[in-house]
Amino acid sequence: MASFINNYRLLAAAIDNTPLIDNHAHPLLQAENINQHPLLSIASEANGDALQDSETSLAHIRAVKQLSKILGCEQTWDAVVTGIVHQRHQSLDRWTKKCLEGIETILIDDGLQLHGRARPYSWHSNFTTSKCKRIVRIETVASDILASFTATAEHPVTVDDNDVQHIIVEFCRRIEKYIADPEVVGFKSIICYRNGLHIESVDDLRKDGKSLKGGLEDIVNGGLKDESPISAASLKVRLENSPWNSLIVHKTAELISKTCGHKKPFQFHTGLGDNDITLTKSSPSHLQDFIRQYPAVPVVLLHAGYPWTRETAYLATMYTNVYADIGEVFPYISRQGQEGVLKQMLELCPYSKILCSTDGHGVPEMYLIATTQIRSVLKTVLGELVQTQQLTEKQAAELVQAILFFNSRKLYNLWTETDLPSLEELESVAITSSAQLRSLSPANWSNHEISNHEIVQKLQKFNTKYMRIYWHDYTSSAKCRLVPVRQIYKALESSKPFTLSLVKASLGLLQVDMMIPQVTGTGMYTYQPEWSTLKPGPIEGHVSCFGYFTEADGSEVALCPRTILRKTVEKAATEQGLAFLFGFEVEFIVMERNPDTTSPDKYRTLNNDGHAWSMARMLADWGRNGSFSTAIDDILDALDAAGILYEQFHPESAPGQYELVLPALPPMEACDSLLHARQILESVAARHGFRVTLHPKPFAQVCGSASHAHMSISSPGGDDPALYESFYAGILSHFRAIIAFTYSNPTSYERMVDSFWAGGRWITWGTQNKESPLRKIEGSHWELKVLDGLANPYFAVAALLAAGTDGIRKKTPLTWKDCEGDPALYTTEERSKLGIERMFPANLREALQALKDDESLGLDPAFVQRYVDSKEAEMKMLLDPLSPEERRRWVLERY
Repeated sequence: MASFINNYRLLAAAIDNTPLIDNHAHPLLQAENINQHPLLSIASEANGDALQDSETSLAHIRAVKQLSKILGCEQTWDAVVTGIVHQRHQSLDRWTKKCLEGIETILIDDGLQLHGRARPYSWHSNFTTSKCKRIVRIETVASDILASFTATAEHPVTVDDNDVQHIIVEFCRRIEKYIADPEVVGFKSIICYRNGLHIESVDDLRKDGKSLKGGLEDIVNGGLKDESPISAASLKVRLENSPWNSLIVHKTAELISKTCGHKKPFQFHTGLGDNDITLTKSSPSHLQDFIRQYPAVPVVLLHAGYPWTRETAYLATMYTNVYADIGEVFPYISRQGQEGVLKQMLELCPYSKILCSTDGHGVPEMYLIATTQIRSVLKTVLGELVQTQQLTEKQAAELVQAILFFNSRKLYNLWTETDLPSLEELESVAITSSAQLRSLSPANWSNHEISNHEIVQKLQKFNTKYMRIYWHDYTSSAKCRLVPVRQIYKALESSKPFTLSLVKASLGLLQVDMMIPQVTGTGMYTYQPEWSTLKPGPIEGHVSCFGYFTEADGSEVALCPRTILRKTVEKAATEQGLAFLFGFEVEFIVMERNPDTTSPDKYRTLNNDGHAWSMARMLADWGRNGSFSTAIDDILDALDAAGILYEQFHPESAPGQYELVLPALPPMEACDSLLHARQILESVAARHGFRVTLHPKPFAQVCGSASHAHMSISSPGGDDPALYESFYAGILSHFRAIIAFTYSNPTSYERMVDSFWAGGRWITWGTQNKESPLRKIEGSHWELKVLDGLANPYFAVAALLAAGTDGIRKKTPLTWKDCEGDPALYTTEERSKLGIERMFPANLREALQALKDDESLGLDPAFVQRYVDSKEAEMKMLLDPLSPEERRRWVLERY
């Protein structure tokens, strides 16, 4: 099942951005040997003929799916193999770097007997953020000693007590050397493979000295392979089923126990492994007596003990010196199994005792799919825990940082290049991650990480009766289809996506349902809900969401408003590494229906006692029936229920005028949040008998209403003047064209007046200057004042970002000087010194001409043409046939 992660930006950011300290893995093979390693083994511990059967395992099928997506090839194993071979041939180092992305450091068990075919542990530091360290495998240490002893002994050998003591002393000497070696951060035993995890007690070993001698004789008299240099791999008889296996474990534990200060952890392979293990002897529960005997030795139970995960969790919970690793199940078992392992571990085990690893070995692709799957499963399991209120989102984010990073750093006493951000700092990363997530294509986005089952769960959680599916068209009208939830369930239960079919003329209709001349009634679009935008409201029992227009085959529609913004954001991110934040101020005027049915005015202003900016008395009758202040209570409650954050709510200057301040979010999310908030404002106000209007200038003698936008560059370096000054220089350069989107209605230009804190008519900027159209606040945080509620926010933001990124691309200098006063009051000479040379278009017709003349703004020409066509048709309908007063009433009724 997919995760709820799209609802939790902080948690998603923690999972995506916390580097992994891989506390257990193995070396990669040398370049000349890498292609000899069977690729099938990246998703299976089987070997020989059994490995071929793994192609029908869920783990293998999932690996194929993930690798094919990364490689951009067909979803077949043959295509994946071809793609991997190609990547390695192109540049093995570059491909390895890609595969090891997101890994802080690797603690490498280099005791595998690979006969010189593997890379040294230190080589891997070329691809990780911090230097990699060693885990010493004690069986390899002992076998090295035995191989040297065998090489110098006279055969046949009869082992005596002195020989036994010599081997023990030499083993202890080497372990002590490794304890003192800063490059070694821990030890590992594979006694699970050699004897099973039931370790003989020290007393039993002392009583059975004969077996020690006999076990040693069997190994030494077995002789050596004819190879050089002599090493553990040279022994013909390996160290197994011998009391020596238990003895070296005890000796290592004793030496660790005696260490002053930090004690290096002792890893044990448990559970999952190839057919070299005896499965019934691989449960970590066999280690309980050993754990009790050495309470000062940090013991790490590797591989979640799978399939004995709960036993592993129990031991890590009940013994302060025991830690549970959840590696190797990624990628060796199915996704369901991986989710089960993590859930079982968290049933009992404190997350401060859980470590993470890849168990990567031989080939880099195993690291790639292991880390991909770890993060994906964390999103699913932790998203559910937050959704069901077993964890807060902050607690879940802390859990992620602990399991992926902090627990291992502390346990192994590591120094890392990376210092993780605080959760507060991670919030900004969360916003950037959200922006990156929304750069996915529309055909894939609505289903990305969200299953039909999860959609049903979300709808049920909200007690949904009806779903409102919104889109915002070229006239900036909010359009909607209301669908009973049973219809959605019916579609989802058939394993099909739920979509709407909308006539293509939808993106060419005027406010009165007349088609513009350039469209026809032929053809249909598919409208795909974007389930991540699903929010409860604007009334109980209803939910609302936005979506994307697509063609019937799922391909994107260039004219889709949200697609236009998505592609603009994506272009800025991919070409220049830029990410942005936008926060809107929603200004609106509250009116009530005119009881005089003979009056041409359907609405009238509220009775008020000195309504003014931030006037406290405007909230004095909060709670009184019939008061808009009482409606405010319901509005804010509805925003809270929908998860729409807001920073302030206060009276504004005009009679009945208020402002709702929304926080900074990534561009798409900011626009969605703005439109959701407007629907809630309009709906709740209407239920209380009020009318909310976004008319930019309903009364000539008082302040108008805007939708000021705060914007900043949130990507690294965004507050560098060399970057943001070019960004805003780009906006200033294209401002005459941009205004066609931000003042999109003929009525908008009634608000374009000087000396009224409305942004004025002159193209300029100023620090904390409310008379300038662009107000610099701090760093890259600037405010756009020439935007009103009649603009389609997706279009307006796309135009601003296209202009700003064009400025960065061209390194446009900010030739306009900081304007500290009202440019309308300056002389021509004074304006010239500040670089203030041009005025905004005086009306929409001039603005559209400026848009047509601007060939470098960078927006899709087909979209620009459709927009111009729509606006020209709108002007024909509004300007000539209607008087100014008729036009005022017409806009009040619709916006």
